Amino acid sequence: MTYTQASMDALRLAGDELADATVATLFERGEVGKFNSLMRYVSTVGQELPRGLPEVARAYLHESSAPPAWVDWGEMEKARLFFIDNNVHISTALSFASMPACYVLPHVAKLLSATHSLKYPSKRMAETGQFTVYLMQPDAFEAGSRFIPAAQKVRLLHASIRHHLEREGRWDIAGLGTPICQEDMIGGQMMFSVQVLDALHRLGIHMSTEGADAYYYAWRVVGAMLGVDQNHVPEDLQAAREFSDLYMTRHMGPSEEGAQLTRQLIGLYEEVVPGTFFDPVVGALIRYLIGDTCADWLQVPRTSWDTAVKTAPALLNIFETIEDRSPLGAWALDRLGHFTTLLELSSLTRGRVMHYAIPEQLKKDFGVSSTVPPTSRWTPPPATISG
Repeated sequence: MTYTQASMDALRLAGDELADATVATLFERGEVGKFNSLMRYVSTVGQELPRGLPEVARAYLHESSAPPAWVDWGEMEKARLFFIDNNVHISTALSFASMPACYVLPHVAKLLSATHSLKYPSKRMAETGQFTVYLMQPDAFEAGSRFIPAAQKVRLLHASIRHHLEREGRWDIAGLGTPICQEDMIGGQMMFSVQVLDALHRLGIHMSTEGADAYYYAWRVVGAMLGVDQNHVPEDLQAAREFSDLYMTRHMGPSEEGAQLTRQLIGLYEEVVPGTFFDPVVGALIRYLIGDTCADWLQVPRTSWDTAVKTAPALLNIFETIEDRSPLGAWALDRLGHFTTLLELSSLTRGRVMHYAIPEQLKKDFGVSSTVPPTSRWTPPPATISG
């Protein structure tokens, strides 16, 4: 598939027909309370739905309650093992590369500001981390799991934001496109897959080509569950690189909203890490992973740690070598990664489960481990757009 400016422009105007129709019907009927009940109480697959739920909502839940028929469960298991083997590194990449990369897109930062998410960075980070953890559970698609209802809620949340912004005339569709459009949803997949893999590579993490491919595949499945039009989704990492490069070069740039989001993110993690000595490491790591140009756009402060943080790949390589050569070491590092991820998530959520509820400001308006031989390490696909 070849992506052009024209094809991207078309994706920029498209939303999610199923979720949009569901939300529009509920709100036009004045059934906001039932929408909020749906968002609040449907927390596990197979749980009894609230009484009096309209047929349109039941139809949505039925149609969105199963993964696409084309899912390769062998690939999904490889992705799960890849995540378990690299969970702490993936958490680092999501926090300090993927999220800042989102902030480099002015219209995305503006959207976060328009929905007041700008004021709640810990909630957004916690939801992203928790969603990924749910996805990578062995029973993610089975009865009693939390991933499918989380995906259903995120999809409805996106539709509610589109409905609100368009109804109130608070979004310039002609200039900015449909809020949370198909282009942005596919772009989000790139942020949480390609951008993560790039960050892991930059950190010197050992990854096999097979593991990287499987991780990207898992996010293709996520996209399908979140209402992404599969006719336009990159099928492999090379195609994903093409889309990601075009998407970023179309939209990236400085914005006050992006800079403010970044300040909030840095402040959040400075609070999580005890003391103040290591505070500059947060900004330094962001700068290292996204590059000086993007970091300057986001007004990431320069510090003496900018040079020191570049030694991170060498330090991580020591741990990776231990993991590759020692089964006991691999087990110990996997457990450390698991507990580190849970600690970070717990710090962000203050121990609460995130329910992906409609934002507060809208309510008033709407009433496993495997070692990787060094010879099979993954390298990023080449850039498709020259600078």
